[in-house]
Amino acid sequence: MLRISTLLLFLLLQPASLWPDSVAIVPITNEQNCASLDHNIWDRLLNSFVDDNGNVNYIGFKKESGTLNRYLEQLGSNTVNEDWSREKKLTYYINLYNAATVKLILDNYPLASITDIPKPWDKKCIKYGGELISLGEIEHKILRKMNEPRIHFAINCASFSCPKLLNAAYTEDKLDKQLDMAAKDFINDPSRNIISENKVQLSRIFKWYKKDFEKNGSLISYLNQYLKSSISPDTKIEYIKYNWSLNEIK
Repeated sequence: MLRISTLLLFLLLQPASLWPDSVAIVPITNEQNCASLDHNIWDRLLNSFVDDNGNVNYIGFKKESGTLNRYLEQLGSNTVNEDWSREKKLTYYINLYNAATVKLILDNYPLASITDIPKPWDKKCIKYGGELISLGEIEHKILRKMNEPRIHFAINCASFSCPKLLNAAYTEDKLDKQLDMAAKDFINDPSRNIISENKVQLSRIFKWYKKDFEKNGSLISYLNQYLKSSISPDTKIEYIKYNWSLNEIK
């Protein structure tokens, strides 16, 4: 035993280039790390504290803030690998954005609106690898550049006029179906958009991010993909005042 310990000590004191192949240290890759990435933690939290209308029980969520923090730490330690599929990347960033938004609210709770927090989308409070990033960076520098306008119906800003927070985690294998469902739900929701045959009053999301929806045609043609009843291309569009009140279960 003493001779083995002495040999190990000798090897550890040598430059790595002189080690025999049998004891060479192989670095753990991001791809190997991602095996531990588990969105089920976030899924269980959403199932427990978000209702079918996307409203949140923040008091209940706060009691499980330790679990939420562990999930965010897991995401921060398992950063996106360029070899991942587009769906896997989208799933990762959507879940990260929504979980980080809930944490931001909990860190400042109680409050009436996310806008009560100074510059909430600019706060570098999300651990990602060895750096801190903001919600705004995830949305504008990453998600919007992935050419998927349906992300605007999936990421949630903790407000009543936002697309509702889904009470389940987004997953790679169900992503397309989940995004389609989110788009149809938001566009046809009369509390977010008022659409009749001759008049259209839309959420300001369609004004703020209009160019994202018009990459392959007009805004109306985009809407018609999801509307229960299509509208004329020359229909006049107005935009509804945004309600920034906290999306809290009353």
